[in-house]
Amino acid sequence: MRRAVLSLCLIAACWSVSACGGDTPETTPTSAAPVSTALPEPAGARAQLAARAAAAKDLRQVAMYTFKSPKRPDRRVVVTRAVDGTWRIDVPGGAHGGAVDIALVFAANTLHQCALAAGNHPYSGCVKINGALPAKADLKIQHLITDWQNMLTDRRLAIAVAEVAPLPGARGKCYSVESSAASMTLPLDAGIYCYETDGTLTAAKVAFGTLLLEGTPGLAPPSVQLPGPVVPGNPLPLNAPPSPKPSTSTSASPSPKA
Repeated sequence: MRRAVLSLCLIAACWSVSACGGDTPETTPTSAAPVSTALPEPAGARAQLAARAAAAKDLRQVAMYTFKSPKRPDRRVVVTRAVDGTWRIDVPGGAHGGAVDIALVFAANTLHQCALAAGNHPYSGCVKINGALPAKADLKIQHLITDWQNMLTDRRLAIAVAEVAPLPGARGKCYSVESSAASMTLPLDAGIYCYETDGTLTAAKVAFGTLLLEGTPGLAPPSVQLPGPVVPGNPLPLNAPPSPKPSTSTSASPSPKA
């Protein structure tokens, strides 16, 4: 009797294991929640601005801006940052009090100021700049895509940063930048800087004027080229040169009466 009961138990146990499949049961795969590859934005206005300025260093694009400056009509500035690291900034009326269109071009590891053929300046020519542009010829626009980006990422620089309301028409986030030491002069213009998360500068309001991005930046070219031959000389100044004084001629003087 015991032997019969034992046999029945073994049969039942085997049947139970068989019904469960014996091996570890397969489970239907479930799709895991998507993992975001975007890095979270750092906390704090200064850290956020530094992150966006750092991203700007790697951008390669063609961007157009409306440029507003005191006592001048609005102008369209084109900023080209090529794939190979060369860049060009076209500024209508950028020299001689608005009489000459210019382009600042960084190519062959050298900065050039190029006069563009337009209006009463019928020829193009580029002057090599050794070092920085002299103050009388420096529009400062180029600093927004060169050395000022490095300063905005430098945590040792004594600047105070706060998030502010966006400038009219600006996208992304805007940050005010000023000196955090009353006795210290900043190596960049205090003002408001606006960036997208990818580093695109969408607006800037600084001492020399206001820039506002137009539309969406386009694809960058492989490289930029000088728009004219390299010529000797000095960069054209921002202001118009003084008008030459009329020469006086002794022959035009009235003859004394006898």
